[in-house]
Amino acid sequence: MLDNIKNYKVVLASASPRRRELMGGLDIPFVVQALPDVDETFPKNLSGGEIPLYISKKKADAYRPMMKEDELIITADTIVWLDGKALGKPLDEEDARRMLRNMSGKRHSVFTGVTITTVKEQCSFVAQSNVSFALLNEEEIDYYIKKYKPMDKAGAYGAQEWIGYIGMENIEGSYFNVMGLPVQRLYNELKKITPMNAK
Repeated sequence: MLDNIKNYKVVLASASPRRRELMGGLDIPFVVQALPDVDETFPKNLSGGEIPLYISKKKADAYRPMMKEDELIITADTIVWLDGKALGKPLDEEDARRMLRNMSGKRHSVFTGVTITTVKEQCSFVAQSNVSFALLNEEEIDYYIKKYKPMDKAGAYGAQEWIGYIGMENIEGSYFNVMGLPVQRLYNELKKITPMNAK
């Protein structure tokens, strides 16, 4: 599949094991190469999907100086948007508890920004999924944090883990986006990439 990118070395620029797993499901050969310490700050006037879109482009910019002619780089960022605020990764267990308490019994949005970059072109998009959470009690929140340690996840939860099984009542949009990579949309965008040897 995707003959147009077969001559590219596809690089998933992410340390996320979930993104690696989801990308693997597309049956596209790829390598993982994550730069440490890419600055993920963003202007305060951005909101919702503008934030991860901005950060995914920022991550792509960090790779550009070392890009080779035959490389296709995929960068992504995911946030949870709740009550007009962005929730990134929790700082510690207490921060994770605070996030989950705030999401309990409410609806939030998950936004993932994705940027696809080659030497000759770049395209970016953002995907949105709306998630309704059940009411969670303190015992459930504590159990999840102690057992699953969701410190590397935006909003302090993983849809594919226990908390998703018991907490996610309804999703509008891509489930895979909630996991961290909207693979169906990514596949469609990769179809549009100009082949490397095209005039």
